Amino acid sequence: MKFFKCVCITVLCSVFFSCNSPNKKQLKVLQFNIWQEGTVIENGFDAVIDAIIQTEADIIALSEVRNYNGIGLDQKMRDALKVKGYIFYSERSQDSGILSKYPILNLTALFPVTNDHGSITKAIINIEGVEMAFYSGHLDYLNCALYLPRGYDGSTWEKLDSPVLDLSEIEKVNLASQRDEAIGIFIKDAKQEIAKGRLVVYGGDNNEPSHLDWTEATKDLFDHNGVVMAWNNTLLLEKSGFIDAYRASYPNPVTHPGFTYPANTLGVTIEKLAWSPEADDRDRIDFIFYYPDDRISLSDVKIVGPEGDIVKNKRVLIKTKDVFMKPLSIWPTDHKAVLATFILSK
Repeated sequence: MKFFKCVCITVLCSVFFSCNSPNKKQLKVLQFNIWQEGTVIENGFDAVIDAIIQTEADIIALSEVRNYNGIGLDQKMRDALKVKGYIFYSERSQDSGILSKYPILNLTALFPVTNDHGSITKAIINIEGVEMAFYSGHLDYLNCALYLPRGYDGSTWEKLDSPVLDLSEIEKVNLASQRDEAIGIFIKDAKQEIAKGRLVVYGGDNNEPSHLDWTEATKDLFDHNGVVMAWNNTLLLEKSGFIDAYRASYPNPVTHPGFTYPANTLGVTIEKLAWSPEADDRDRIDFIFYYPDDRISLSDVKIVGPEGDIVKNKRVLIKTKDVFMKPLSIWPTDHKAVLATFILSK
């Protein structure tokens, strides 16, 4: 027993010092759809701020940035965090946004939002001498083909006469969105940043599932109705060398489905959460991807959000082996968030 304790203490000390040595540091990245800036839930904006503080996130990819009433969300969030003793950097953006504890050298709209067809915002961030190209995506929500096998239209969300199970038809509808255009632009730009020697991380609400989740193992689960689907954008990211942080840590989509939408958000009616009320439309549509580099390694990934899910217009509690961080206060959004912890070497 003494030997076991000594081994445990040695390992813990080794991990602590290796993560906090002068040449290594911990970096937490949060993908966070904040549901219309937290305005749908009473006191939702304050809950967004509370979640950022609870997760101890260093860099946050935000979805659904609106700048209501001409007030920039970037300034509003920086001010709210500063009152609580936290200094963050941010610049005004639209639809997708970025918050960072580290200085932002440059921020651009890589894929500017047009007619509500999604966006990608890019920032060059200086992390104590290491430069990272960080991308925040909120991709096109229309032609949302994940609903077709579940018997619903992916743009009107009206119930269909029967589920669409033909892979070519699902792919046709999926590619009619502008999600693939956005991801194509991201990959091209990211490759240029990699060539410059910068680290690359992407956080986004992609409004599209993963090919790693719609597999033979899950074809009869979650109302996939027998469909095994090679969803375009995650497949393209994988072929381009990017790593899905959640699936890298938890490769089994049956034991660790990692659902991020819809969340079992209390304080709001189910009708606002369930877009296909007679189906099980749980899916993992929020992601953190990174490009492999000797200077960055994945340490941990969690789903952040309330316990339970929405299934067929009901709040349910179905146990999985997913690792969760439950919010300390109310949850302000219809999405669960994704928190990835990296170890950064200088």
